[in-house]
Amino acid sequence: MKKILLIALLLGSLTACTNAAKPTLKVFSWGAYIDETVITDFEEAYNCRVIYDTYDSNELMYTKLQSGEKYDILVPTDHMVERLIAESKLQKIDLTKITNLDGVNQDLLNRPFDPNNQYSVPYFYGNIGIIYNKNNVSVSDLESQGWNILKNVDYKERIYVYDSARDVFMMAYKSLGYSINTTDAAQIDAAFNWLKEMNSTTKPIYIDETLIDNMVNGEKDLAVDFSGDAAYVLSQNPDMSFYVPTEGTNLWTDSMVIPTSSENVDLAHKWINFMLSADVALKNTEYVGYTSPVVSAFNAVTAVGGTYYNNPAYAPRLGNALDEVHAYSSELVSILSDKWTRVKAE
Repeated sequence: MKKILLIALLLGSLTACTNAAKPTLKVFSWGAYIDETVITDFEEAYNCRVIYDTYDSNELMYTKLQSGEKYDILVPTDHMVERLIAESKLQKIDLTKITNLDGVNQDLLNRPFDPNNQYSVPYFYGNIGIIYNKNNVSVSDLESQGWNILKNVDYKERIYVYDSARDVFMMAYKSLGYSINTTDAAQIDAAFNWLKEMNSTTKPIYIDETLIDNMVNGEKDLAVDFSGDAAYVLSQNPDMSFYVPTEGTNLWTDSMVIPTSSENVDLAHKWINFMLSADVALKNTEYVGYTSPVVSAFNAVTAVGGTYYNNPAYAPRLGNALDEVHAYSSELVSILSDKWTRVKAE
C-alpha cells in the first residue's frame, strides 16, 4: 500500500511538473460557446494548457477584468469591444499572424466598433428577432405589425422576451423609427412608454436562457431572442420559425480580443487563428448553433443536408440599412437599465 501510494504521489508530482512546464492560455468567454473538443485539440496542437472560464454578460466579464484578473483571450460583444478600446484595455492584434482571416466573411470586418480590426476578430455573429409558432401565429400579423406584434392583445400572455434592457429598447426604437443609439431624451421616453404599453397589454414573461428549452417545448407562441438560440429551437421543434421585423434590428458580433494584461500574447494569436480554421469553425458552429463568420463553415451547415439547412434563424441578414450595431455609452446603459427596471415593476 505504501509503495503504491509513493508511486502514485511521484507520478502525480511528475504530471504537475509537466503541466507547469507547459505554456498556459487563459480564455474568458460566454458559457456554452465552444465545442469542448476544440479546446483539447488546441492543447494537443500547441502542447499547452487552456484554462477556460465563462461568463453570462459583458458587464460581468468587465467587472472581472477590473478586479485585476488576467486573461489572454476575451470574447466581448461589439459595444464592449468599443469600451475596452477606449479605455486602453486591449492590445492591437498582429494580423500577419491571423492567416485564416482571409476565410472570414468580409462584411463582418471593419465594423463601427473597430473600423480596421486592429483589436478584434469575429467569433460568432447574429441578430435579434422573433421565434414564433407557425401553427398559432399569423405570418401576416408579423409582416404587417413587426415589433408591434408584441403589443397585439391577441397574443396576450403568450410571449417571452429575453430580459435585456439594451435589447428591449432596441425593439421599441425600431418600432418607432428611431436609431438604436439615440441619445434624444424625447425618443428614449417614447420608447419607455412603448415598453410600458407592451407590458400592460400583452403581459410578456421576461426570461433568461431558459427561454430556449421552453420554446423547444412550445410553451409560448412568440419569443424575442438571439438568432443563434432561435436556430437551435427551430432545429429541435419543427413547429417553430423565426422572423426579423423589416423596421430593423441589432446586428451584433462577438469578437476575440487580447487584453493588455495578457501574459501569453503569442499563444493568444495562435488561438484566434485556430478558431478561424475551417474545420474548427465548422465544429464550433454545429455544436453551438450561432452563426460562424468563416465562409466555408457557414456554407457547409447551410447546404442541403447541413445541420442548419433551410433554418431561417441561422443566416442573419447583412446589408440592411435599418439594422444597426450598438454603440457604447456608459450614460445610456444606466438610463436604459433604470427605465427597464421600472417597466418590469409595473
